[in-house]
Amino acid sequence: MSSALTDLYRYPVVQAPMAGGVSCPQLVSAVAEAGGLGFLAAGYKTADGMYNEIKQLRRMTGQLFGVNLFMPQPNLADPSAVEVYRHQLAGEVAWYETPLGDPDSSGDDGYEAKLAILLEDPVPVVSFTFGCPTREALDALAGVGTYTVVTVTSPEEAQAAQWAGADAICVQGVEAGGHQSTHRDDPQNDDTGTGLLSLVAQVRETVQLPLIASGGIMRGSQIAAVIAAGAEAAQLGTAFLACPESGAHLLHKQALTNPLFVRTALTRAFSGRPARGLVNRFVREHGPYAPAAYPQVHHVTSGLRKAAANAGDAQGMALWAGQGHRMARELPAGRLVELLAEELDAAQAALSTRSTQ
Repeated sequence: MSSALTDLYRYPVVQAPMAGGVSCPQLVSAVAEAGGLGFLAAGYKTADGMYNEIKQLRRMTGQLFGVNLFMPQPNLADPSAVEVYRHQLAGEVAWYETPLGDPDSSGDDGYEAKLAILLEDPVPVVSFTFGCPTREALDALAGVGTYTVVTVTSPEEAQAAQWAGADAICVQGVEAGGHQSTHRDDPQNDDTGTGLLSLVAQVRETVQLPLIASGGIMRGSQIAAVIAAGAEAAQLGTAFLACPESGAHLLHKQALTNPLFVRTALTRAFSGRPARGLVNRFVREHGPYAPAAYPQVHHVTSGLRKAAANAGDAQGMALWAGQGHRMARELPAGRLVELLAEELDAAQAALSTRSTQ
């Protein structure tokens, strides 16, 4: 266990926790062995599923690692809006010959059971998405030697995390792939969002905690930029998607650099919560009509997404990706960590040379 962020890694490279099977033990182990900090994603898993992956990872590496938890979500969805969206998806049901899922499945993602396991058998780091834990939960994790990180998208959320007792903050810019980790899902803010460099600077002036910067980072020179802006490390997700150890579907990996997918967008189409992904047919046809209803919409579309993947149809899959997706490199995860560290050193050396001239 560690009491300082910089003690958790050799290189300031954090592999983002990507739910849905992407951040599997193989990927986390490779990143950790190379000197980065890897994260297992407990989101969408049962408590037992999370624990089995932790045990598997421990057999693969003795290095430090983290586990990410989704915070329970308040049930603010309008059932009638969800029902209208279900009718909107009738064509998808017919096309993929699969039924829609139950929108009333659990909304807490097994949070309490997962937290209990992590208190009983601690891991080095635990991070949180979609909200801030209570002081009691963070104090309990600190009591068993676990370092805690809360993901934020604004200075106000960062301040709340500091007040609650987090050890560090992951600052997520609007460029990030996957779900925006806002603590409160407000549809009125769908067209807003702050770029990473600006957000890091704002949060740096708001709190005194160490910062991890996340959002669109694909090169070591970008890691140097966020460190110069006030972060201690950078968290990368899309950069690791294409790695052979990643659990992402092959079509997802290929889509990152496929010229058919030229841009990303924030959409509620697949989950009912804003998430950045490659713009495909599903996003274009259904994104404008998707209600603010997470995780109800996630459960509704689950079968459709699986059916699209099984059919080899990337146009119906949730292709989460950050704005830098076209810079993805198909490298082993360990080599990618080393290359990012080399690029970081080169960028910092160049900056130092310029400052002395």
